[in-house]
Amino acid sequence: MPVCIHAFTQFSRREMSVPRWVKIPQGRPPAAAKPPAPRRRVIGLLGGSFNPAHDGHRHISLMALKRLGLDEVWWMVSPQNPLKPAAGMAPFAKRLAGAQAAGRHPRIKATDIETRLGSSYTAETLARLARRLPRLKFVWLMGADNLRQIDQWKDWPQIFRRVLVAVFARPTYSLRALAGKAACRFARFRMSETAAHKLARATPPRWVFLTGPQSPLSATAIRAARTAPVRKKEAPKGVTNRQSFRRKVKLG
Repeated sequence: MPVCIHAFTQFSRREMSVPRWVKIPQGRPPAAAKPPAPRRRVIGLLGGSFNPAHDGHRHISLMALKRLGLDEVWWMVSPQNPLKPAAGMAPFAKRLAGAQAAGRHPRIKATDIETRLGSSYTAETLARLARRLPRLKFVWLMGADNLRQIDQWKDWPQIFRRVLVAVFARPTYSLRALAGKAACRFARFRMSETAAHKLARATPPRWVFLTGPQSPLSATAIRAARTAPVRKKEAPKGVTNRQSFRRKVKLG
């Protein structure tokens, strides 16, 4: 009797109705295949002072949701950016409320994560997020202006090594950003723009540079416009009466 039948000695071949040429496998039957692990939700992180939040932030977020296939975008309102002066910075509560109002989308959420984590630096925030939320996958979102100067951030290479990165073109910044220190150092990990939809499935360090319609808005310009003095139209020489000046302007 062949050796491969020894595990079934309690049955004869006649009882089992098995032809002699059929080999009966030894050992335990193969274990049932495990169900596939649930897909990790992918969250885009857009950090900044949001002083104030504006449609430029929303424009980048909507582009990220669509082109990267993200589940949500979280706006991380910074308590105080270490690279920006405190002078002119609106109170945190006001900036957070403004960001919550500016999002205007169910998958764009303004958060106080950095305040609750007690971190001031992006690399530190990302490390703490990864420990606290291991089931989520994160993509760091930033404009080309930040890519250009990210090498000034504390532990900046850890950002690229810990999470995926998507950079969005900004007017006047793109060429200088792509020639900068960070872009050159991680050049071999850059994905083509046509593969942007695959970024969320990649493993860090991977990053992509996205072009497309660009918003000219900036928080700096908005603040400057708010604080600029309003110039009053002066009356021409010889006109001393304000009412007569208005009449002349109206009648031409």
